Amino acid sequence: MGATGDGLGETRARVPAPGPAGADAVLLGFVRALRAAGVDASAERMYAFLRAVSVLRPGVRADVHAAGRATLCGGPDDLERYERVFAAYFGATGGAPARPAVRTPPPPRPRLRARDAAADGRTAGERDPLGPPAAALASSTEVLRHRDVAALDAGERAQLHRLLAAFALRGEARRSARRRPARRGEVDPRRTVRELLRRGGEPARLRRHARVDRPRRVVLLVDVSGSMAPYADALLRFAHAAARGGRTEVFTIGTRLTRVTRELSHRDPDLAMAAVAAAVPDWRGGTRLGELLREFLNRWGQRGMARGAVVVLLSDGWERDDPALLGAQMRRLHALAHRVVWANPRKARPGYAPTAAGMAAALPSVDEFVEGHSLAALERLAAVVRGARSGAVPGMGASR
Repeated sequence: MGATGDGLGETRARVPAPGPAGADAVLLGFVRALRAAGVDASAERMYAFLRAVSVLRPGVRADVHAAGRATLCGGPDDLERYERVFAAYFGATGGAPARPAVRTPPPPRPRLRARDAAADGRTAGERDPLGPPAAALASSTEVLRHRDVAALDAGERAQLHRLLAAFALRGEARRSARRRPARRGEVDPRRTVRELLRRGGEPARLRRHARVDRPRRVVLLVDVSGSMAPYADALLRFAHAAARGGRTEVFTIGTRLTRVTRELSHRDPDLAMAAVAAAVPDWRGGTRLGELLREFLNRWGQRGMARGAVVVLLSDGWERDDPALLGAQMRRLHALAHRVVWANPRKARPGYAPTAAGMAAALPSVDEFVEGHSLAALERLAAVVRGARSGAVPGMGASR
């Protein structure tokens, strides 16, 4: 990577190629956040974005924003998500940075990277005349993505909440019985006959149709018991973002089963969390997973909510009642659902083994067992719900 400089008198200095915390890692982390928000940022678009940033001025926020907007967004629906993720990932700004009054020859274009104040010849109290580089804000976000939610302070939690608000969760695609007009596919006899009649029997092009792909329903069961208290708020905000998709149902489980899909329908995350807090009577209580799973299956799941759905349990697996009951209900659930995913925040801890009685009883009926302790883990969970396997969740080099 070349020299750094902002065109206001900084000297050029050679720097090593950026590593995982450097410019490329920052930009790739931004693309991952966009994918988690539902933007179809394929590998081809990602490489176009990286090329555009290298040609423009990587240290200028407006240029990074314009490069991403032009290369990563595939349609009007992506623009709102892009703006929301960009503001959360690179930090909000009150306006464009000030420009020098005298036009000067274009300086060497720096790579976007987190810069150290001492390396730039400034003291800790001085500010860059062009404002903080986007990478300085984004690099902290990249670190935050991998931090355990339970270890975050108030400021980091606020930043996490902004990133979670940009999430989107869609179930794995399934082939529906409905058909739509298409250029390729089976011949549509009705439309073909109508076209022939309209032409008075003259030869006409064959009309074709194809089946429509629709996302499967997603059902989230969020554990709000005492052992899950450090993670419950973040997981419910993840569920709030997922519920905006329209085909997601959310329940809380502890000592009681509570359906909170309606409470999470509020567009504002804080209002949604307040509504959930008022509706859920068993915060930080015990855990009766087997009994509550049986109640869910008898009342909702067996009647159709779990049939063919992707069911996600977000829990540490601690069970107060008989583990055999949980094992039996998990087998019922597995027979109904398309896939059963279990996200356990404790799984990321060194030396973890699913030896708790409840977790051990449930695992034989779980299709995917993943972590759920951080933003990056929730991004991987979203990919698994969309159809990826936990051992082969798409990385930055693969199209979603």
